[in-house]
This record gives sequence, structure tokens and C-alpha cells, in this order.
Amino acid sequence: MTDLLIRNIRPMAGTATDMLIRDGRIAAVGPNLVADGVTVEDGNGAIAIPALVDAHTHLDKTTWGMGWYAGRKGGDLQDLIDNERNERIPLGLDVHRQSMRHALQLIANGTGHIRSHVDVDHDHKLTLLEGKLRTREALQGAVDIQIVAFPQSGLMIRPGVYDLLDEALAMGADVVGGLDPSSMDRDPKASLDAIFRLAEKHGKPIDIHLHEYGELGAFTLEEIITRTRAHGMQGKVGVSHCFCLGMPDPHRVDPLMEQVAREDIRIFTTGHPSAEVPSLQDMRALGIKVGMGCDGIRDTWGPWGQPDMLHRARIVGMKNRMRRDDELELLLDTASRGGADAMGVEALGLVVGALADLTLVAGETLAHAAVEESTRPLVVKGGRVVARNGALTLPGITMP
Repeated sequence: MTDLLIRNIRPMAGTATDMLIRDGRIAAVGPNLVADGVTVEDGNGAIAIPALVDAHTHLDKTTWGMGWYAGRKGGDLQDLIDNERNERIPLGLDVHRQSMRHALQLIANGTGHIRSHVDVDHDHKLTLLEGKLRTREALQGAVDIQIVAFPQSGLMIRPGVYDLLDEALAMGADVVGGLDPSSMDRDPKASLDAIFRLAEKHGKPIDIHLHEYGELGAFTLEEIITRTRAHGMQGKVGVSHCFCLGMPDPHRVDPLMEQVAREDIRIFTTGHPSAEVPSLQDMRALGIKVGMGCDGIRDTWGPWGQPDMLHRARIVGMKNRMRRDDELELLLDTASRGGADAMGVEALGLVVGALADLTLVAGETLAHAAVEESTRPLVVKGGRVVARNGALTLPGITMP
């Protein structure tokens, strides 16, 4: 059902009120609402916020629910990529099963939108994408999943991957992915030309992983900015991580951020614990649309993480030295409405006419809710209750 009356909730930590949902959209907000024949839920005074958004994750990589993986390795990015690619088959890492586990936990914890990258390479061809497409179909109506066709092992350095990406986009991937055009592909011009060519051919947005630090990262980012402007793709290009914007020199970083804002390039951050990250406060102050994500969760890369965007928000908040209530409110917005806006999906908030995608959270204020560790009392997607007190309420769907 997509008609619902939720009583005694505090939208955005305001005064307690009721919310009526009709046909999956918010129809009315006010005290003592009456609607005959509609399912009623009691919010018990909880805060209502727009659905949480995981704007950068890798559903195909998690080992969640499997045995403990003891084979993680150190080393540079290439070592981590090679280890994962070589270990997938011996581990029995079934993408549909694992992505379902990850996505269902995100739903139970209040997430309504997910952007997930999926590896496209010579070893696995399009099989990982096929598993992810099955998950998206199985969870239709419970969560919206954008899929990024992602050349994790490189694009230009691996002839044939371009054609696989082309096929992946034709199969249903939503976004063109890229990875470190300078340091990985060793040819930023050819790499970015290929990515933008695919985007224009399929009419799809772009999301490029940019781990490159310092001046190399700044150079690559400038090339992305230049192409965004030249191709008229403002609002259609995203950069994930973008560690170069975390450089300590404001004379270098500030002009770059201003150009990112001017071309409406979106930034997706994860609060990476071992890297300098761009300032969330500075980006939002400039009007840059920013999403955040939990990245990889307990995978071959690392043992850390939880499939919970409030858990990730706390990591991002600590990484950005957020203390004041206004900063914590900004953090919560980035984990919810702001993340949806960065992904290019409807992000009107909790207003009449908006999609009824919302999550109830514990806390006295929005700032308190950003740091409070507790289960989500109620999760609503399109007017349908999909989770209650951390447990899924999806008929016919159980945790694999």
C-alpha cells in the first residue's frame, strides 16, 4: 500500500504533527489528520527526515554474512585491486546474494536511495552487473538503486574494457564510471575522452573515482572540469573521493572548488580514514552538491564499515571535525536530502507533493539524531513501510 497516515512525528525535529501519504506522495502535514480506510502508524514522537542516501558504495564487493576473510593485504591501490579480482571466485562471492545482504541492511537502517559501482573487467566480463541487476529488480519499490559501470582494473590499460562498458550501459547500468585517468590509465586525455564519449552515446551521467593526490589529482580534476564545460554536461558529472581537494594549500584548493561549483560537478565523499578529504563544510558553503556513502563494507579491501548511513555520517563528521549543531545538521542533510540531490533524484524534502521516502530517527534535535546510535523506528519508501525498528517488513523477501 502507498496510502499511509503517520501520527505523532516531528518532521525535521519540529513540532509533533501527523503526515498523510496518498499514492506514494505526501498529501498533507498537520495535527489531528483524518483519513478513513488508511493504515495508521504511530511515530511515538520520533524525528522524521528524508530517506537516508548511500551515494557511493560497492554492493558487489561485500563479504557480509560470509565467513571471516583473513586474506586482506596491504600495499598500494593496484595491490588491493589485484587481490580482490583474484579472490572473488575462490571465495565464492556471489554478487546477487551479497548485494542483497548489503542492500537489505541499508534499507533496514533507513536508506531509500543507493548508488553502487559494479566492476566491469576482463576476468568477470558482465557477470557482476548481471547479479546487481537481479538485486535491483528484486528490491524494486523498497529502495532505488543506481548502478555505475565501473572499470575497477582500468580502462585504457585494458583493451576491450571500453566495449564491455558500452555493453553494460546498454544492459541497464545507469552511470558511466571511471578510475584515476592519470595514475591508473596513464593517459588522462584518452581515458576522459572515452568516458565522456560513452556518456554522450548513452545519454548517461558520469561518476569518476579520483584517488589521485596533490598536483596530479588537481591536474586530472581540471581536465574533468574542462570536459564538463566543453560537453555541456553541467549537473551530469560526479567525482568520487576527490582527495586532491583535501590539499592543505587553500590558494590551490579554493579556485578548484569554485570551478567545481560553477560547472555543477557533484562530489561523493566517504570520509576516508587514511586520506586527506575535501572539507564538507567548504564544499556545501560554495553550493557544491555533495553526497556521501559507506564505500566498501567488510570486503577483501578492509574489515571496516557498517551498512548504515548514520554510522557513515558519524565517520564523515569526525573526519571533518564537526562539533557545532549547525555542522551536524549539515552532516545529516548530506546523508539524506543532499545526497539525493547530488545523485540527481528528487530531493524536495518533507513537503506536500514530495515522494514519501522518509526515515524516523531517534533524538531531541537534528544534531542529536546525527550522532545517536539506535535503530530506525520506521522506514517508509513511496508510502510503503519497508522496515520497523531495524527489521524488514518486505513480504516474500528475507535476508539471504
